[in-house]
Amino acid sequence: MASPHRNDFALIVIGSGISGLFVALEARHLGPVLVLTKGSIDDCNTRWAQGGIAAAVGPLDSPGQHLADTISAGAGLVNEEAARVLCYEAPARIHDLVTYGVAFDSLDGEVALGREAAHGRSRVLHAGGDRTGAEIETALSAAAMDPSITILDHTLATRLLVTHGRVTGVEAVALQSGATETYAAPNVVLATGGAGQLYSHTTNPDVATGDGIALAFDAGAEIADIEFYQFHPTALRVPGVPTFLISEAVRGEGATLRNARGEAFMRRYHPLGDLAPRDIVARAIVAEMRADGAESVSLDCTGLQSVDLAARFPAIFAFCIEAGIDMRRDPIPVSPAAHYLMGGVRTDIHGRTTLPGLYACGEVACTGVHGANRLASNSLMETVVFGKRVVEHIATGEGGSATHHPDAASVRGPDTAAPAHRDLQHLMWEGAGMERTGEGMQNALATIARWPAPEPSRTRAAFERRQMTVMASLMLHAALARTESRGAHFRSDYPAADDANWRKQQVFVREA
Repeated sequence: MASPHRNDFALIVIGSGISGLFVALEARHLGPVLVLTKGSIDDCNTRWAQGGIAAAVGPLDSPGQHLADTISAGAGLVNEEAARVLCYEAPARIHDLVTYGVAFDSLDGEVALGREAAHGRSRVLHAGGDRTGAEIETALSAAAMDPSITILDHTLATRLLVTHGRVTGVEAVALQSGATETYAAPNVVLATGGAGQLYSHTTNPDVATGDGIALAFDAGAEIADIEFYQFHPTALRVPGVPTFLISEAVRGEGATLRNARGEAFMRRYHPLGDLAPRDIVARAIVAEMRADGAESVSLDCTGLQSVDLAARFPAIFAFCIEAGIDMRRDPIPVSPAAHYLMGGVRTDIHGRTTLPGLYACGEVACTGVHGANRLASNSLMETVVFGKRVVEHIATGEGGSATHHPDAASVRGPDTAAPAHRDLQHLMWEGAGMERTGEGMQNALATIARWPAPEPSRTRAAFERRQMTVMASLMLHAALARTESRGAHFRSDYPAADDANWRKQQVFVREA
């Protein structure tokens, strides 16, 4: 899109997923809004979100029950205040999305509600079957074509500008021309999504490189819960075919995981069977693959005679057909893949970071609502609930920042960068993947220390390698320090949870 005629704005948003666009739309009344996105406007994790968005809108459900399920899934680390905000404000945010043009699926005139792992009630709304993220992104993108919102795509935010301890703008590079520009605003919102590209097997698109977290860390903001990376249990695993998410909603409809011997195995690992929390399902799959010497297990949908799979899961069905799999008759080979980061830039319930003038929402932020293990379909809802709160707080003019954590540990960022993307992905998959050891993580940190200094180039690839190296270093430091297993963080050398010492959040800040 065309370059703006101005460099000062009421608000700058970095990222164009659901959180970034929702914030921009809600903030239009505050003045001109600038949205920066390093890809195209629809290059984001939101577009690939299949499962849906959770809200207690059904007649047999309540926000209190949603809250209880969220806390239970989070393995002892959920910030109850933030989770309460999420669950009690969720129904109103569904109404907001409908106002912006999102058409949620219905059945007999009522909104259709699905059930996913660790939810005690059917409370997951979908749009376009398994295209929920894409439907929301499309609706918000159309609404954002507004004269008060300037969107600069293919523009890389390279530095947060800090003046007297307050964020006052952004330095950015126009990737097509290579020109560097600065943009000023009294408030900046990070909405850059996650960091799945740290791993060799991921459901995330190639823009998910952890840029926002690294930008905030470099600027001096606190980072929390960075060791907790959720691996989705069921990603398509076919040689020569790209990794593709097979939504948990497929198991919610009754599909069964089977090992290489055809055995349904999940009841041996958890009483909820195939709908157990994601971390348990993912590790169970790894255990079964290891026992059988297999590269995958099978997701069996062949018994779902009452479900029109092509209509209920159009994107999954079409992708599987292209891969030579008819899910109505063929088992789907699946294995875990990196999916969602529970940690990020530490915020309060208003989306404020510990740097005045800097807010964060969505996967880049750590509100504490997910704890150590995200409840399915809470992620899309988190973006709009806390995106709304960000704008509401900015509108008050109160400013301020989140309270600094009393036990935040200072850590030095790496002076190196991965020589190639695949080198970092392999390092993290082996050193800080689903199963971790102290020795493996120490070796990974030693490898990072031996890598070369970052390239002076301002290209996107060079910038991303540097930001991902910062992310990898932070994650390894955090995972090495947490000498227990909890939620998505599993250490084979410390396989048990240690509530006495580790039922707490880890927070890091850049060494001054």
